[in-house]
Amino acid sequence: MTSPLTPRATDFPRWYQDVITQAELADNGPVRGTMVIRPWGYAIWERMQAELDDRIKAAGADNAYFPIFIPQSYLQREAEHVEGFSPELAVVTYGGGKQLEEPVVVRPTSETVINSFFAKWIQSYRDLPLLINQWANVVRWELRPRLFLRTSEFLWQEGHTAHATEPEAREYALRILRDVYLATMVDVLAVPVLTGHKTARERFAGAIRTWTLEAMMGDGKALQMGTSHELGQNFAKAFAIQFSSEMGSQEYVWQTSWGASTRLVGALIMAHGDDAGLRLPPALAPVQVVVVLVRDEGGAREAATALVDDLRRAGHRVRLDDRVGTSFGRRSVEWELKGVPARVDVGPRDLASGQVTLVRRDVQSKRSVAVGGVVAEVALDLAAAQQALYAEATARQAERTQRVKNLDEVAEVAALGFAVVPWDAVGTAGEAELANGGFSVRCLQAADGSLAGADDEPGLLAVVAKAY
Repeated sequence: MTSPLTPRATDFPRWYQDVITQAELADNGPVRGTMVIRPWGYAIWERMQAELDDRIKAAGADNAYFPIFIPQSYLQREAEHVEGFSPELAVVTYGGGKQLEEPVVVRPTSETVINSFFAKWIQSYRDLPLLINQWANVVRWELRPRLFLRTSEFLWQEGHTAHATEPEAREYALRILRDVYLATMVDVLAVPVLTGHKTARERFAGAIRTWTLEAMMGDGKALQMGTSHELGQNFAKAFAIQFSSEMGSQEYVWQTSWGASTRLVGALIMAHGDDAGLRLPPALAPVQVVVVLVRDEGGAREAATALVDDLRRAGHRVRLDDRVGTSFGRRSVEWELKGVPARVDVGPRDLASGQVTLVRRDVQSKRSVAVGGVVAEVALDLAAAQQALYAEATARQAERTQRVKNLDEVAEVAALGFAVVPWDAVGTAGEAELANGGFSVRCLQAADGSLAGADDEPGLLAVVAKAY
């Protein structure tokens, strides 16, 4: 059977939607802008969630949960915050059969409600640092929805912390950027990312600095993968979050917030997908190996079941596909679409000579393997696939990234990938001009590509691209 997908080169956005549909990742919800995440899509998100959660906890944060409904007055306490989110807010004015005394906002982010409790919980320097993470859904009314990338409701984690000093808060924001987000995206998702900070135009509403991770998708466009914000003392002052220092003085805390969402599923599709569907990195795949029973004859079922047990004992996530009532061709296309990294086809003909067929999804290769060597060969293929996907994405990013000298040269390069240009050749006026042309400054970096501390640091480079 041939792939039911629109070729990427023909229509990349249509291909993206085809993958979501054909790989059974998600459907549009009944309210415009919402989505139903199907089991395969949710299984991928669960793997991402688990990897992020382990790293978040290793960074010292504890999970908690806060209400989805937030009094509207809470958002109004921080002027820049409410101004930034006002166009996206969903507001409830009626409940329990009557008009509410105060409208409540459906959570767009939780800085305000969490900080109202931080003000209660923090009294002394002994209460610091306070490191909280929340796994939740949020609502931001989206005018141009696209499944996983921009939906009115999405799933995410949001971390919120309070510290005694500004350097401590900054270091923690950067720790999350490096040890949680960067590590997960590179080591698990096999997606290379650029790190830097956002311009004043692009930073989070209410933050003094937003650190970001930007990845190049298969069509050369950029996607923001996660952000870590330094909030300074803006919310601390708005919510009166003070502590008694060791010297006995009353001080405002310094804060961070940080988040990553189901947008990562969209990133995975666009960074690694091919014309046959998803290609899942083995470190992330909910099913790393599928054992397909071709026909239930000649001891094939018993051999397939034994292989599943052997692979599972070896530590692989494995599934048996014994749906012999469905054609082998249809099933093989289905697993290609879903992106399972390795497939073992077990049929009576090959089995008679002591062999099975091993298919590696990322390069679409197949070879005959002795039954006794399957476990070892699968392990080699999974390790190779993880490295190959990262190498391929890295090579694409390098090929489509070019340094230019001035604003006039940006558009031609950024139409196909990342244009890296001196920030002083762009500036705020140039940034607005780029925005009018459909381009955005994705991040600012030091001249050597490393993290930089401020917008006016000498030699800053701006990474410009079209973006999702």
